[in-house]
Parts: sequence; structure tokens; C-alpha cells
Amino acid sequence: MADLNPQHMVEEIQENIRTGDSLKAQLVLAHIGNVDIKSRNRLVYALSKGDVEFTVPLLLYLLTEHQAVTAEMPVIRDTLLSNLLAYPEKIEIFLRSPAIKDKTELIKVAGELRYEEAVPALLDIIATSQNEAEILLIIENLGLIGDPESINTLTDYLYAANRDLIIAAIQSLGQVGTPTAMHRLAERMGTDNEIDYLILSIFAEVQDQISLEKLNATIRSHYAHMRTYAKQQLTHIGPKAVPILIDNLQQDDPDFLIHTLNVLGDIGDESAINPIRKLLANEPRSANVRFAAYEALALLPLKKGAYTLTAGLTDPEDHVCVAAARAIDQNYSDILMAGIRNLLRGPETEARHIAKIIVNAQVDKIFMSLAEDEIFQKLALVYLPHAHKDIRERYHQLLADAGMKDFARKIIGKDDENIRLKVVAVDDSRMILNIYKATLYELGYEPVLFEFPASAIEWLQNEKPAAVLTDLNMPDITGIQLARKIREKYDAGVLPVIMVTTQNESQDNEAAMAAGINAILHKPFNVKSLGAAMEKLLK
Repeated sequence: MADLNPQHMVEEIQENIRTGDSLKAQLVLAHIGNVDIKSRNRLVYALSKGDVEFTVPLLLYLLTEHQAVTAEMPVIRDTLLSNLLAYPEKIEIFLRSPAIKDKTELIKVAGELRYEEAVPALLDIIATSQNEAEILLIIENLGLIGDPESINTLTDYLYAANRDLIIAAIQSLGQVGTPTAMHRLAERMGTDNEIDYLILSIFAEVQDQISLEKLNATIRSHYAHMRTYAKQQLTHIGPKAVPILIDNLQQDDPDFLIHTLNVLGDIGDESAINPIRKLLANEPRSANVRFAAYEALALLPLKKGAYTLTAGLTDPEDHVCVAAARAIDQNYSDILMAGIRNLLRGPETEARHIAKIIVNAQVDKIFMSLAEDEIFQKLALVYLPHAHKDIRERYHQLLADAGMKDFARKIIGKDDENIRLKVVAVDDSRMILNIYKATLYELGYEPVLFEFPASAIEWLQNEKPAAVLTDLNMPDITGIQLARKIREKYDAGVLPVIMVTTQNESQDNEAAMAAGINAILHKPFNVKSLGAAMEKLLK
């Protein structure tokens, strides 16, 4: 307004402070947007000279009623903060004041200052408020304050009709972070995947005993995506999660044991070695458990007692033998090699099987250590000339580099002149992928292998194989999610998809079929079982 005199406005504010007339001061400040920035700053400075009871309500008036001005003048909010920092006990008084209608800024300040004494007033406001925006703001700032006194109120909002309030309550309970808060979050799980993910992420951050127990329990989940997420979080937590995972090895649920062993291997903490060896000593009935145990040991730094790994080479399941071979190769020693040489001089059928395992497992240290052994050469040459080209070339190069040209020449073999049907195999275990390579090739197919589902999806955009084999439990993209993506391009009659898994959960099976999976094959597979499944779908 043209007739406004900024100097008179400043003097009026000063007089209002002297007389305590906040109403007149508010009338003056109502015109703050009509003066230049320098005059505005003078008005705010003059206002800051009043006592806190006078100044704070007027600063709140500016912040709520003149937001365009205050957005350009951070000094207004800074002045509010400095006043309340000097007199924090006034926050609760102002929050309870009926004269202050809009308490948004006060609620924010209480949270920013982590002012616990404000919690009773905030709880009283939220108990009577019908304004969802105000309720949401209070929930968020109760989390910032982190006072356990707010747990019961926050718990109530875990079951609100408004999803935003539920998510805010979850996050705030996570910030409170006490065992009771974690219990309340654990009780909320099980009805909504997005909410469950959010709660699990909080458990992964808090990492108290209750959080670890709940994450651990989630690897029993009937849903693949939940199991996978929990396994990722436990792996990320690392050694702190190992004791509770080791306790799992006392259980007799094969799936639970497999997931536990996967995580222990990925963490790589040597305290897991003896419990895993003890598990193997008890000879688990499930071949998948034995495989997972040897797979984990291949990732762990074995020191003493590694010679016990050679027992795995005589397991009745090829998968387990391959895993044992990889564990031996990772923990190579003269003692282990002496044990393998003794096995190769045993019954011919068993010796030939062990030689085949060593060839297909692609265990360089073991192979090269045995390469000069005539018995091993004879046994290996039964399989090597007919192995996958990649395997032959790998060993040919190793032998040539070691000067063993005669042995190298014998394994070159003859390239297959037949055109082989391509079969895609997707699994996050490189060991399983090596098994796929040998098994599919032996069955007459050309294996195309992917460790990461995203890479398989990209490849399938331009290629159509004869079939796709996929694991269920994979990080980032599960087998079910991969199947859904494949079905966007190819229907079930055009491109068969087989889910190959250790799991036999009805929820997983139902979800797999709904996603367009043609068949489910349970691990461990071998040439016979995989061949039968492929023939049934492709004939």
C-alpha cells in the first residue's frame, strides 16, 4: 500500500511490545507483504526484541498466515527457533494454548528439538484432533522425538484407515526403536506386502534382538519375495546375525536350513564353520540341505578339519558332490588331495563318478593337482572329450600352460555338428549354473546361463530358446517375477518355463502357476529327472 510508512510500522511494533498489545502488533504485521525486504527485516528484528510470550505467537501468525513472505525470509523461522531454544519449556505451554489455532510450526519445532517434555501435549492434541494432516504431522514428529511414552498412541495408528497414517506410525515406531516398539511392529506384519517390507527394513536398521529374531523368522515365510528380502537384510547385517542363524541349524525344517545356510555362506563368518560341519556329520536326509552346507563351506575360510570335505564326493546326489568339490577346491590342501587320490583308487564305479564330478565342477586346483596321476587321466578322459566346449577349452588351456601338452591334446574332443536347442537356465548360485551347463549339454541342449534374472530378461527380448529353467529364490527378481515378465512376451504354449526349486510351498506353487510356470521340478535334479521334465514339455 502506497501510504504505508515502514518507519511508523517499526515504531508501532516497538510500542506494542512496551504495552504488551499483541493485537495491534498483529494488525501491523498483516501489512508486512506490502513493504520492501529491508523494511520487513527491520520489522522482524523489532519483533524479536519482545519477550517470548509476546513474540512467539506473532511469529507463528506470520508463518501460518503469510507463507509467501516467510518463504522468502528464513529469518522469521530462525527467530522462532532461537526463542524456543532459549525457552524450551514454553513449547508445551504454546501447544496447549487455545489462542494459537494453527500449531503446525510448534509441532515441527518440538520434533526438530527432540523435546520430550512436549510429548504429553502432542498426545493430547492428537487424541482430539479430526484433522488428518495435523495427525500425520504429530505422528512424524513423535518419531523424531523418540519418547517411548508415545508407543501406545503410535500403535493405534498402525491400524488406521488412512494408509499414510499407517506408514508414518511404522516409521515413527522404528525411530523410537525400543523392544516394545519392535514388538508392536512385528505384530502388525502379515497382511500387506508393502507394509511388511517397510517393517523389515526397520528391523534391519534397528538390529536389536527382537528385530534380528523377526528377520530370522521371515526366512520361513511362505512367500518367496519375503524370504528373499529377509535373507538380503540378514546378509547385510553380517556377523551380528550369525549367532541367531547358527541356532537355526538345530531345526529339522529342510527349507529353513537351506535358507539359513545360504545366508551363513554369504556372510562368510568363520564361527559358522563348526556348526555347519556338525550338521553334515549328522547326515541330513535332504540332499538340498547337504548341498547348501557344502556350498556354504566353499565360501568360508576352513582351517582345521577340512579333510572331512572329501566325504561329500561320495554322496549319492551329484549336486552334493559338486558342492563338496568346490568346497575342497576353495580350501585346497595336500591332505585333501591325498584323500581324493585314495578315493580314485577305490571301486571303479565310484572312482569314475568322482572323476566326472571333478570335471564338471570345474575345480581347477583339484584337476591340476591330479593331472599327472595316470589313474585320474584315464578316468577323466572317459568324460572330457564329450564335455561342454567351455569346459574342454578351460582344461585344455590349463594343461597347455602347465606344459602337459599330451594330456591337453587328448581332451580336445570333437565339436558337436548337430544344431542344439538353446535352453536358458537362471539361478543366483554359480555352482548350480555349472551343474546346469554339464547336465543340459549331456542331454543334448545348448545351455545359456544367467546369474542375474535381469540379464535373462534382456536376452529374451531378442531370443527365443526352447525352454527356460529358473530358480525360485533369487535376489532382486524372484523366479515368479521372472515368469511374469517372460509371459509379457511369450505365452506358455510358445515358451515353456520350468521352476526348479528346493521349495515345496503351496503358496509358491500357486503363485508360480498363476505367473505362467509350466511345471515345477524340485532340486536336486540330475540328468534323468531334468531330461524327463524337458522331454514332457518339448516333445
